[in-house]
Amino acid sequence: MDLDALYQDIILDHYKHPRNYGPIASEEVLMDEENPLCGDHIRLTAAVKDGVVQSVRFDGKGCAISMASSSMMTESVIDKPIEEARGVIRSFLASMRGDHPMDPEQAGDLIALEGVKKYPLRIKCATLGWHAIETALQKIAPHQ
Repeated sequence: MDLDALYQDIILDHYKHPRNYGPIASEEVLMDEENPLCGDHIRLTAAVKDGVVQSVRFDGKGCAISMASSSMMTESVIDKPIEEARGVIRSFLASMRGDHPMDPEQAGDLIALEGVKKYPLRIKCATLGWHAIETALQKIAPHQ
């Protein structure tokens, strides 16, 4: 199996079986993000305890890229100290802007999204959930 096929399989797996996906009660919603260009829409909730991201959950509808990326995002930040989670978020967003490539050893499944940069209109899809968690963490832990 070549690398592109492997990356497609990873994205499809996260799209078809998103991690930390499920209904969120209206009062739990911390962020509600939409991509008007393609109609992607996610809602997100998160919890931080003792400076560690305890949980992140999202729901919504969107393309394979936005749903898979949001799923990967949850796995990338849960159980991390908040500053480490913010570092992962900043690094991913910088990579999607083209500031630097992802480090394959640190990126894990996220490396599958590296190819999205070839399609500028899809970058917003890949970063939708990441912008949501970035803002959510700022709301619930502004000084951590």
